[in-house]
Amino acid sequence: METLQNHIGGRWEEPVGEDVVTVVNPATEEAVARFRAGGPEDVDRAVAAASAAQPGWAALTVARRVEHLHAWAGTIAAHSAELAELECREMGKPVGIGQSFIAGAVAGLKAAADQALTYPFTETVTGAAGERTDIVRHPLGVTAVITPWNFPVVMVLGALGPLLAAGNTVVVKPSERSPVSTVRLFELAAASGLPPGVLNLVLGDARTGTALTEHEEVRLVHFTGSVGAGRAVGTATGRRLTRSVLELGGKDPVVIDAGVDPVATAQAVAFGAFVNTGQICTSMERIYVHERIADEFVEALVAAAGTFAVGDGLDPATTLGPLVDERQRDTVRRHVEDAVRKGATVRAGGAVPDRPGYFYPATVLTGVDDTMLVMTEETFGPVAPVTVVPSFEEGLTRAAASRYGLAATVYTDDPGHIAAAARLPVGVVWVNQWQGGGPERLYEPARDSGMGATGARAAYDAATRPAAVHIAPAAPAAGR
Repeated sequence: METLQNHIGGRWEEPVGEDVVTVVNPATEEAVARFRAGGPEDVDRAVAAASAAQPGWAALTVARRVEHLHAWAGTIAAHSAELAELECREMGKPVGIGQSFIAGAVAGLKAAADQALTYPFTETVTGAAGERTDIVRHPLGVTAVITPWNFPVVMVLGALGPLLAAGNTVVVKPSERSPVSTVRLFELAAASGLPPGVLNLVLGDARTGTALTEHEEVRLVHFTGSVGAGRAVGTATGRRLTRSVLELGGKDPVVIDAGVDPVATAQAVAFGAFVNTGQICTSMERIYVHERIADEFVEALVAAAGTFAVGDGLDPATTLGPLVDERQRDTVRRHVEDAVRKGATVRAGGAVPDRPGYFYPATVLTGVDDTMLVMTEETFGPVAPVTVVPSFEEGLTRAAASRYGLAATVYTDDPGHIAAAARLPVGVVWVNQWQGGGPERLYEPARDSGMGATGARAAYDAATRPAAVHIAPAAPAAGR
């Protein structure tokens, strides 16, 4: 069993905390790693190392910083299979699926870094009287990234590109439930030549995260996680008058129009609901289907659910790995049991299998309503609850009736319906393709799903502080 350490100022260090955290393989329930949970002293050292490294990092040219990030990305790409296997062992994601997500994250890191080459770190505005104003965007300094357990590698890479390319240094605190692959990321960063102190790692639990978000020298916190924890982060940074970018929970709706192919759409929805065992913030968790195609859609969705093979993600035949731990599986089971007790019908899955590991099958529910937890609270598991609606408009209305506002997906061939869907109160609307969009996409979650625009230029705006330098013509010297 591996013993994990912090990475601070280019060196591996044993955390000073006394509490020991054990990481468990959710497919076998066997321990795979352990570490001491870091505390305020660890955070202080990591922030000090980042602060010491920041001026030198910011002094590099933008092009040189981008070169460093590309070198790291190349090293990660060469080790993507290894990283995917580590993710599988610590949180259950099937290796093949994990490797595809990591490949996308590497491409995203490169694209985000390259955006620094065209980002206007300095802009000049000229006035009518010959004066000019230079708007200079400075790095913030030391920043923090706190990542969730469901995408350990992807979420780290997704946050770091703009922060580092803009000249900031970073302290990363991964989830205590899945830190193993993040530790390997830091080994690869050192091997690729990233300067010491630019990127620092502190292991720990919520107490470690609190120490990081409350640290006086941390000028931005990029947090992905639960709504409750996000509120605590926002409170801490607001109290210090510093920034936070929060991507929190979701209860993403899907609205399916009458004119689409019900079988093809059901297959797409099954992937969006069940991939990564439903442990994605933007998983399809509320499905509203037009009554004209509902029967055929549900039949096809049930059939698609049956194709998701439950098992250890190290087995290439597995397409549905375990949930991350027993606590998460209990949440899923509680939501399904609540729905059944209130009148829902289980059309596929719906029961914990009799085997070791924290498994739960791909599950389809019909007859659901908004009194059920599975329609109002984030389930974060492989459950697809289906509601039949009399019209696309009714589907949109139901989709909007949520305290969450992360993303939504609609399937329609009607231009008017597409225009109406664009007004949904969410950060991202996908039309006819879940998870679409390129590197220039930017968005901000709505409602309880978070705050702070991210992506493309917005990510660089968040990672920098603009200062205006106003320059007026000098007065002529006396006698001239």
